[in-house]
Formats: sequence, structure tokens, C-alpha cells
Amino acid sequence: MENLIHGANPENLYHAFNIPVPEKILDFSTNTNILSWPEININLEELASHYPDPDCVSLRKIISEREHISPDRILFTNGINEAIYLLAQLLSGTSAILQPCYSEYTRAIVNLKNSFTVYDSGKFDNFILTNPNNPTGKYIPDLSQVIKQYPDTMFIIDEAYIDFLMRDYIRERLCEFSNVIILRSLTKIFHLSGVRIGYVIASENIIAKLKAIQPTWSVNSIAQELARIFLENEDFYTRTRKFYRENTPKFMNALREAGFDVHDSDVHYFLIRVDDDIAVIRHLLRNGIAVRHTRNFAGLNGKYIRAATRRPEDNRILIEAMKGMTI
Repeated sequence: MENLIHGANPENLYHAFNIPVPEKILDFSTNTNILSWPEININLEELASHYPDPDCVSLRKIISEREHISPDRILFTNGINEAIYLLAQLLSGTSAILQPCYSEYTRAIVNLKNSFTVYDSGKFDNFILTNPNNPTGKYIPDLSQVIKQYPDTMFIIDEAYIDFLMRDYIRERLCEFSNVIILRSLTKIFHLSGVRIGYVIASENIIAKLKAIQPTWSVNSIAQELARIFLENEDFYTRTRKFYRENTPKFMNALREAGFDVHDSDVHYFLIRVDDDIAVIRHLLRNGIAVRHTRNFAGLNGKYIRAATRRPEDNRILIEAMKGMTI
């Protein structure tokens, strides 16, 4: 099971446990938006048959206006994963990763170990963290003070789940620091995991270097058009935040009331402490439910499972399936 790097694709989890795949799976392992799309009209044939804009000009314009920064400080990528591997090629020196962390950072570093040496403590050139953290869901609100103290360290901050925060934190202008690289995903909040799209905010110099090693036409036309539509749809964004802010606390509290050790989280996913993760995951799979294992997150050692909020009726099914188990 440790070889299953990510959540989602629950069919792979069923195959790993040698359990027949049911017709319907409630997938709590993925952190993407569960809400249905609004009505969208796109010319699929035209988008699929033409080369995409290699510079993502319209999308960069939207983000530059929102962030009040130059478009030259923005690079759109084939999901955050592409950005991670581009950065692994670009950055040099010693690096520290705040653990637990999204496993792709460690994977990229190991694959490109000539560029990186990983240190858990001491002096380092690069500091990598997910904020909100994946998998814990915790958010660090005052990073600017730390960044100011270490001007010679490059901070790589993955904000893939920033749009799911359940409290209105004061959003720091971290993009104003020259030693900060911000990664953001559009696949999570807009439920676009299948088309892969995200972006990087950094200095013009860093963006130019990343662009130089990025494959041409990295972000496909369909991804660009869907991202544009959703970025301009404030109603869907507002409805999503309202849904999760209402339902996540209810879901977590219901699990606690049922006797489960649920860790606090600032977003729509959270950790549940278990004694035997294999037994829990196997039991849930047999009930048509997939949750996220944590065996590839440093320090968690399979003592937790991760679940993300779904619709209330789905959440109740998970709670009922877990009741009576010794976890």
C-alpha cells in the first residue's frame, strides 16, 4: 500500500487490497471540491484541435490583477506537480521540508538528488512547506515574520488548499518577498483534477528560469479555458466556501461524538487517529468507502487516516461504517 503515493483513484486501492471494486465508491481520499459544476458551455472540438496559448496570457492577466503584481511574475503549470519538478531542477543547495508534507516534494528531491540535499535541521538554502498543511490541514498565519528573519533562505510555500480555509485569516502579502515562491492549485477548489492546472508566483528572474525549462504547451487548451471560466465565476467560489465552512465542523464533531479521535484542521480535510489503519481501510473499502492512508507522510507512520468532507448524506455513511470498529 505504501506504493500508492496519492489519494484519489480509489480503484487502485481496491486492487491493492484485492477487494472487488463496487459499482459506486464514496471517495473521501481526495481533497477536491465535491460540489457540482455550474452549467458550462465550451467548444470542446475547437479547444482540443488547436494548440494552446503557451504563455497563458489571459490567465496570467486575471491573477496579476487580483494580486496586483506583474504578469511576468506568474507561471501557469500542468498542475502543482509540474511546478514541483521544475523547482527541483532549478533550486540548488541544501533544503528542509516541514514534515509531514505532500509526498511529491520528497519524491522530486530524491529523483533529482544531485540538485538537492535534504536536511531536517540546521542551516539550509531552501525551506519547503505546505500551508495549509497537507495532510494535517493546519494553517500557519504569520509566516512573514519568519521570512524576514531568514533573507538568505528561499521559502517555497505550497498554498494548494488556501481557498478552503474555514476562517478569514488576514492574507499576508508574501508575494512581495523576493525570497518567496508561492505555488497554487486550481484543480482543488474548481474540481479540475483531470485537466491539471496550477500556477507559480515568484520574482521575474525565477519565473523566467522556470519558463526556460518548462515544456512548450505545458498547459492544455481545455484546462486554460475551464480555469478562466471558474476564475471569473465568483458565485461558485463563494458557494464552495460556504458549503465547506458549514459542513466540515459538523462532520468532524459527529465523528468525535461517535468516539473517534479527530485532529483539528483549518480546512475541509483532517486526520483521524487509528490503531490499525490497514484494518480500518479494508473495512471501509468493503463498505464502498475510500479514505486516504498516511503511510507515505513522514512522522505519521500509518497511525492516521485522512478524510475530506463530502455531502452530509455521504458523511453519515462513513460515520456509520466506522462505528463499532476498534480504531
